[in-house]
Amino acid sequence: MTFDDIRKFALTWPEAEDGTSYGTPALKVRKKMLARLKEDGDSLVMPGVPQDERAMLVESRPTIFYFTDHYRDYPMVLIRLSKASRAMVEPLLRRHWRALASKKAVKEFDENS
Repeated sequence: MTFDDIRKFALTWPEAEDGTSYGTPALKVRKKMLARLKEDGDSLVMPGVPQDERAMLVESRPTIFYFTDHYRDYPMVLIRLSKASRAMVEPLLRRHWRALASKKAVKEFDENS
């Protein structure tokens, strides 16, 4: 996967838009970060992943999911896009989108899906 692959499906969700964060491409929902490309150009910074879930992801798929000391205390996981599939990334991204989007946008999306 690439960040462009993620953009293609995430930008179909209501209120999702392109942006930047820390000088890298990002996706935002209502001005809040949905996800961003890490400076290495291959890792996705994925917020909204509780630490217990992150631990399970890292343990079960360490070549795909990881974190650094910088993110240790935050509900985030890093995803190596070159090793990931849409089936691994989209559910995490969609869950975080649902948390950031307005209730109205989520309801309309659910009704039209």
